[in-house]
Amino acid sequence: MSIPQPGASGRGPASGSAAQQAPRAHGFPSPARDYLDGGIDLNRELVRDRTSTFLMRVAGNAMAASGIRDGDELVVDRAATPRHGSVVVAVLDGELVVRRMVFDGTVPGLAVDAPPAALGSHTRSAAGPGTVILESDDGAAPVVLPAAGPEGLRVWGVATYCLHRL
Repeated sequence: MSIPQPGASGRGPASGSAAQQAPRAHGFPSPARDYLDGGIDLNRELVRDRTSTFLMRVAGNAMAASGIRDGDELVVDRAATPRHGSVVVAVLDGELVVRRMVFDGTVPGLAVDAPPAALGSHTRSAAGPGTVILESDDGAAPVVLPAAGPEGLRVWGVATYCLHRL
């Protein structure tokens, strides 16, 4: 017994025709098809400018109230312009620190989110001879204003995202 090939008997489509090769959709289309997307591209989601964006690991808990904790990774954009309230990576007394940018009029300063009691004596030792500490009476976090000097306040970059393990 032999099985006739399509097109051989003249009843079916000719071998290799478009009707034979293209599958047809029958029935209701899958609603999941609307949500199909390629993989997640973190560069596309988190990075605005690849040439000026870096990933940095946080050491310390000075910004814990903002959800930035020891061991977290920050996406830092060096081309972004820091504004009042931005979380920045700055050079303070020769060290990179993560702080919140604040302005006292037009004078830029750096603030931590942790209350002074949580920082203990570290608050005063973090500010070297080229800085001035403004402490409030209401227990708010101190603001560090770099004194006028050859470098002044140098912002290394603006943190745009914080990544941490759950």
